[in-house]
Amino acid sequence: MTAAASLGPAERVIVAGRTIRPPALELRNVVKEYPGSPPVRALDNVSVVVEHGELLAVVGPSGSGKSTMLHMMGTLDRPTSGTVLVEGTDTSELSDKRVAALRGRKIGFVFQRFYLLAGTSALDNVANGLLYSGTPPSERRRAAAEALHRVGLEHRMQHTPGELSGGENQRVAVARALVHEPTLLLADEPTGNLDSKSSASIIDLLRGLHDDGTTIAVITHDHDTADTLPRRVSLLDGRIHADLRDP
Repeated sequence: MTAAASLGPAERVIVAGRTIRPPALELRNVVKEYPGSPPVRALDNVSVVVEHGELLAVVGPSGSGKSTMLHMMGTLDRPTSGTVLVEGTDTSELSDKRVAALRGRKIGFVFQRFYLLAGTSALDNVANGLLYSGTPPSERRRAAAEALHRVGLEHRMQHTPGELSGGENQRVAVARALVHEPTLLLADEPTGNLDSKSSASIIDLLRGLHDDGTTIAVITHDHDTADTLPRRVSLLDGRIHADLRDP
């Protein structure tokens, strides 16, 4: 077969006998305005493609549109105009309920604050990431143990957040984001609450997960952190100022 055969908006495409996946995430001409007099345009005609297996930073100063970009990439909010596609699925065509379901399957989130339950073991904090997935409790705990192993905390599974360091708590949060095996991991200022040694450890962890095939976007104001990653999308005044890749 020499021509492309589309198998549907969210399906793979077959070209010349090869199966090609759509990008993990795509923003097409996205505009986001917030009410005001005049309205505040937080994102202005932003287009970006995140391919499977990429590791990139979205970087910019305060007020550049990073938080709004995170909300668009994570389908946490809808654009005023433009299109957000998750693995080829146009989210503008979905109800809020279906967007939430898609987000739950395809996107994992890591935030600056850990949002872990105090007094609850690392294992159960991670297993809670599957709480609403319909997964049986025993399977949730098995998957949580595997996720904690991936982030190097297999020896700390029964420890609570109060018994772990800041860096270890962020590793638990990363494991929770990974436990449902998302298409894309979004990390919002993941080193913002950590000291320099723990920050470097978390960036090394994300690099290792990327080497294993995880697609990761890191939202950060820190150019030093961004410069260590192979792709940097710079925002300024709601527009893409630069999109640089290492050779």
